[in-house]
Amino acid sequence: MKTMKINTAIRNICFSFSAIFLAVLLMSTKQNDSSIDYLKSWKAGQTVTLQAVSKFGENNCFKSEPISDDVFKRMKGKSYPQGCKVSREDLRYIKVLHIDEKGNIKIGELVCNKAIANDILVIFHKLYVKKYPIERMTLIDNYDADDEKSMKANNTSSFCYRVVAGSTKLSAHSQGLAIDINPLYNPYYKVNKNGTKTIRPSTARTYCDRSKQFSYKLEKGDLCHRLFTSHGFTWGGSWRSCKDFQHFERQIKK
Repeated sequence: MKTMKINTAIRNICFSFSAIFLAVLLMSTKQNDSSIDYLKSWKAGQTVTLQAVSKFGENNCFKSEPISDDVFKRMKGKSYPQGCKVSREDLRYIKVLHIDEKGNIKIGELVCNKAIANDILVIFHKLYVKKYPIERMTLIDNYDADDEKSMKANNTSSFCYRVVAGSTKLSAHSQGLAIDINPLYNPYYKVNKNGTKTIRPSTARTYCDRSKQFSYKLEKGDLCHRLFTSHGFTWGGSWRSCKDFQHFERQIKK
C-alpha cells in the first residue's frame, strides 16, 4: 500500500511538471508568434524575443528606407510642419533593434538625413550587439513633436524641424543631422549669466551631476561616444558654453 502511494505521488509530480512545461512552452510559442507579428509590422516600442529576431532575420531588423506614405502621415504637421524646407526625399526611415537596461530586445525607429543613414545603421547595430542600453526609440511624432515630452520619456530621436530652444536658429535636428540618446539621463545643461540654470528636460536636474552613476548614462569614452565620434559626429557633452550630454551631430559639406 505504501509503495502504491509513493508511485501515485511520483506520477502526480510528473504530471504537474509536464503541465508546467507545456504551459511554459505554449506561452513561449505565443510570445514568439506575437514578436514575429511585431517585427513584420514594425511596431516600434514593442519587446520581441531573440528567437523571433533569429527567425525574422537580424539583417532585416536594421534597415534604411525612403519615407513611406504611412510614415509621412505620422510626421506631417508635427516633426514635418507646413513650410518645412527639408525635402522628404532627403530623409530616411531607420529601423533598428536596441536593448534596454533590463536586457529586453526592443523595436526602434527614427527619421534622419539620408547623408548619415548608413552610419546610424552601423552604429546602432554595434550598440545592439554589445547590448548598450537604450530605453526607447520611437518617432518624436508620438509626442506631437514636442521635444520636452519626448525627452522626459527618455526617447531617443533624430529629425524634428524646429529651432534651437531659446533662439530663432534652426537646429541640426531640423536637417536630421543630429540625434539625442537617452535624453532624460543625459540632459542639456547651461549656467546662464544671471546665475540661473537651464535644464532640458526640466525633470533631469539630478542627472546633471555627472559624478554620479545611474542607468542610461552616456560618458566620454564609452561605446556610444566612441562609435559616434569615430563616424565624424561631435558630442554636445564636450561643448564649453553649455553641456548637451544626449546630443551628437554631424556637419555635412554642401
